[in-house]
Amino acid sequence: MVYSFKVTLTGIKGFYRIYHLSGDNTLYTFHKQMRSDMEFPQDQLILFKAFDESGGVVARYGLFDLGNGAVDDVTVAAVVKKGIKSFVYFYDVTNKKSVNISYEGPVEGAPAKGCPALVDVKGPNPIEFENGYIAFEDLPDDQRHLPSESDKNRKKSLDALLSALKDEDDGDDDLSGADDEDEDDDDEDESSLRDDEDGMEIFDGSEDLTL
Repeated sequence: MVYSFKVTLTGIKGFYRIYHLSGDNTLYTFHKQMRSDMEFPQDQLILFKAFDESGGVVARYGLFDLGNGAVDDVTVAAVVKKGIKSFVYFYDVTNKKSVNISYEGPVEGAPAKGCPALVDVKGPNPIEFENGYIAFEDLPDDQRHLPSESDKNRKKSLDALLSALKDEDDGDDDLSGADDEDEDDDDEDESSLRDDEDGMEIFDGSEDLTL
């Protein structure tokens, strides 16, 4: 029999992994497959914390027997038979880094050969979310824009910028016109001065200059 398990991250919609496991796969085999697929560290202690349907903790499985068997002794078939519905899988116990694993049910007609198998993927590996990656689905509603919408917004911004630059250029033209008029006035004043100098009356010495 083949069983489906879904790996998720708490509070993140933009990530999941779906695995098919055969009944005789152990939790250790599952651990190694997830570690390989999601690039989890290889030198850390791991732990499967198991929950029943009501959310109560029913077992803890580690590399060493913690009272319910070690991960290399516990099969998927045994997990299903025990009524376990989900796990918190700590891939780094020391730093409390984990993913959630939910039991999705049996997969009818699926071949057990080749299991465990990663059959569906969404989003980057968990490390990317630790580094600040935000999936589109996890953005606030007011920040969700399709590429086409973003292009339209950029075009509007560009048009507004060009319009503002054009208005500024028009204002410069008006100012330059005023400057030209001032220059013309200056030229007229200088011309008048020159005319006065050229038309200066020449005294012949008979005029009374004592006034």
